[in-house]
Amino acid sequence: MATYINEPAHTFNEYLLIPGYSSSECRPENVSLHTPLVKFKKGESPAIELSIPMVSAIMQSVSNDTMGIALAKAGGVSFIYGSQSIESEAAMVARVKSHKAGFVPSDSNVRPDATLADILALKEKTGHSTVAVTDDGTANGKLVGIVSSRDYRVSRMQPTDKVSGFMTPLARLITAPDGTSLSEANDIIWDKKLNSLPIVAKDGRLTAFVFRKDYSEHKENPNELLDDHKRYVVGAGINSRDYKERVPALVKAGADVLCIDSSEGFSEWQKLTLEWIRKEYGDAVKVGAGNVVDREGFLFLAECGADFVKVGIGGGSICITRETKGIGRGQATSVIEVCQARDEYYRKTGVYIPVCSDGGIVYDHHITLALAMGADFVMLGRYFARFDESPSEKLLVGGTFVKEYWGEGSNRARNWQRYDFGGAGKLSFEEGVDSYVPYAGPLKENVERTCLKIKSTMCNCGAVTIAELQKKAKLTLVSATSIVEGGAHDVIRKEKTATEK
Repeated sequence: MATYINEPAHTFNEYLLIPGYSSSECRPENVSLHTPLVKFKKGESPAIELSIPMVSAIMQSVSNDTMGIALAKAGGVSFIYGSQSIESEAAMVARVKSHKAGFVPSDSNVRPDATLADILALKEKTGHSTVAVTDDGTANGKLVGIVSSRDYRVSRMQPTDKVSGFMTPLARLITAPDGTSLSEANDIIWDKKLNSLPIVAKDGRLTAFVFRKDYSEHKENPNELLDDHKRYVVGAGINSRDYKERVPALVKAGADVLCIDSSEGFSEWQKLTLEWIRKEYGDAVKVGAGNVVDREGFLFLAECGADFVKVGIGGGSICITRETKGIGRGQATSVIEVCQARDEYYRKTGVYIPVCSDGGIVYDHHITLALAMGADFVMLGRYFARFDESPSEKLLVGGTFVKEYWGEGSNRARNWQRYDFGGAGKLSFEEGVDSYVPYAGPLKENVERTCLKIKSTMCNCGAVTIAELQKKAKLTLVSATSIVEGGAHDVIRKEKTATEK
């Protein structure tokens, strides 16, 4: 006979936090949002700890290398999407790892016979004003010169003018040899008052650039998440089909943590994937698994060797798994039950396995609720898809700027490795939609605002760490009427002026 759970499963929006005693020390500037990303034993420290409890979803419309760099600067981790070729995903991981090192591969390159029109088109595409001129127009060709915005004036030149005629030639450039340390490169930049420094190999080939602006940016990001070599921490998505080829390539590229991207994690496929990784790499490779929605699913993945467990099925804003297949559970109820199982497992084994709440976040305060319920961090798709750094297009629709956002279960994603169990290489039916989300600007200022809200609420609960919040939090279910009461009501709201907007 089937098992029946007659208690309704709840969402985050059905809960509120009850304020607790706040001491004079409970101020946002005193709150730490540091939280473990991967499992650790009692008395030890986690191998990777987040500065903020936020990671980006393993989605084509969310997590690429630009998102990876921006989120690591803010203190979180981006999981580069796996529904692409192994080579492409590994290249994205490598670009994130090389960026923090200060040695940035050139992504704007032309040959000497290119034209001013080519330079302008490249600048429009990449947004970069420094263009390397190499003999073959590639990032690692022999350096011939550089074109920067000070080398040309569109109003006084013709689009057909050759690059060779207005570039700064190699003979007039200050370069540094391959093997120069980042500290030495920065000294050269500051001593010579340069905006960029090309790093050149013995055979004259360009290997990378070091930029003055990157040095300044690093100083402005005190929460940035770095590995032991001072490089940005980055994650990558894998699947349970080609992991034997994909995992080695991602590890070689420098991925710090992997995550099995699946709509349902309570399966033998995930067990086989985790067993293979443990056999080949032991505990050296960190890998999360999921998704699950109950105690049984968590314990299964914990015993299989997962470094963290993702919770949530059908709660994402573009996910239609529940209405398509009738599978899932309310996100709040799922998180509460799984985190209780996590705590029991910790008491029994002395091994703490972090829980990631994936989906169901509509408002910023839902993140705080998820943390209070026991989650160590949250995975967000729609939230990050709205920012400049996401890979999707920014469009003007109906007078409003939006960004495209589509689910990994949509036909657009063509992510058959995640959803097609027939092996036909196509989706039998969709579990995600294609949509737009309101454009919200740069990641940095949005994440800072969200984290301030989280810290402020934690102070209201008398907590200055996430662990303390989980211990002290008091949560209450609310009625539908109470939810309405919690927003602006029974008033006529004024329209915001352009300045206020």
